[in-house]
Amino acid sequence: MTLEPFWIHVDERTLRQGDLLPGCMVPIFSNMSPATVVQEIVTDEFDLITLTQSCDLEQRKVRLIATCPVFSVSQFESVNPGFAKKGRWNEVLKGRIEGLHLLASPTNPPNNREALVVDFREIYSLPFEYLETHRGTINPRWRLRSPFLEHFSQAFARFFMRVGLPSTIPAFP
Repeated sequence: MTLEPFWIHVDERTLRQGDLLPGCMVPIFSNMSPATVVQEIVTDEFDLITLTQSCDLEQRKVRLIATCPVFSVSQFESVNPGFAKKGRWNEVLKGRIEGLHLLASPTNPPNNREALVVDFREIYSLPFEYLETHRGTINPRWRLRSPFLEHFSQAFARFFMRVGLPSTIPAFP
């Protein structure tokens, strides 16, 4: 079975939506009380994918770039063992697990065990200058290709725009 490539390798200065940025430092805030004047901020390292629209990045219309963490399937399962159950990843693949999205591996797309898990439930907004500088350390890098980029963007939009209703029309018998 031949799969259309999900990713392209790019070696350019411009950041775009769907760029995979491994090894980004993200500030992690501990429980802060209002009385805390000085707060130590630690960082953690994540592989991230950019969510901010390419046109906003290209025209530098944003100060902060929205990103989400990306995990390998095995990394995600180690923290969330319920996902190791048979059939669970197929539910994610079909879009039935809220907040998660699967992307094919950039290097081995036919192997679904090497797929990447995007967690839309965690959004990190990082300074444009930081990600631009970091991007310079990882060229070439992977970027989602069309139509996989649009599918990814649509999955994020569906998660982000959810509306909970206080009531609904009763189910049909």
